[in-house]
Amino acid sequence: MPRMRIGSRKSRAEAQASPESMIVTRNLQRRYVMGSETIYALRGVDVTIEEGEYVAIMGPSGSGKSTLMNVIGCLDSPDGGEYWLNGKLVSRMSDSELARVRNKEVGFVFQTFNLLPRANALHNVEMPLIYGGMKRKPRLQAAADALARVGLADRMTHRPSEMSGGQRQRVAVARALVTAPSILLADEPTGNLDSTTGKEIMALFDELHQAGNTIVVVTHEFDIANHADRVIVISDGEIEGDSSTERFRSPERFRRH
Repeated sequence: MPRMRIGSRKSRAEAQASPESMIVTRNLQRRYVMGSETIYALRGVDVTIEEGEYVAIMGPSGSGKSTLMNVIGCLDSPDGGEYWLNGKLVSRMSDSELARVRNKEVGFVFQTFNLLPRANALHNVEMPLIYGGMKRKPRLQAAADALARVGLADRMTHRPSEMSGGQRQRVAVARALVTAPSILLADEPTGNLDSTTGKEIMALFDELHQAGNTIVVVTHEFDIANHADRVIVISDGEIEGDSSTERFRSPERFRRH
């Protein structure tokens, strides 16, 4: 089935939504009450993402893209609609159930790295496994393997202050990968890096995708979105378009914001 053209408000999920897909959202809604004002961050979002896809969620500031990522990553719950992850209806799970899914199914990479400053790289990477209850010897081996996978086998005992920004982000990627998650979620992963280091991190994501990882990147930068095979455009809490990157040729609309 051909992808939808940019500008269509109909999403891929409407045509082929199925709980059997890796990620399915149906009429997803999220609102925030701030004093007397209600902010509608998501207004009936339908998205389907298959295993092995590399997807960029793109939009200007305030479009709802980070809210959508937080719901997909089980960091937030919708006010309405449904969210399925690997056939599980996570939108109706309790907080404790969501925490378990978040620990085992989702790997996060944040703009600000979110590393423990006094812990070395190995300890930072093993943290999700500690929360998951894995015994010490296998978790240390898994953490070491994850660091080696991102090219940091020689930096395991270094603390964040002893590493460059690119190395710190690689530690964050290793931490995201260590649980062998179903999806890797990255929120503006190059936002705190210079352009050269940012390109190196995006090349790493390309390698991870080629190795079979499902990747969802949230960004407002066209150059970052261009690494993905598919771009979902969100605006004012609604899906505005869903297309392959080859068809997505107009970054100017985001530079105005």
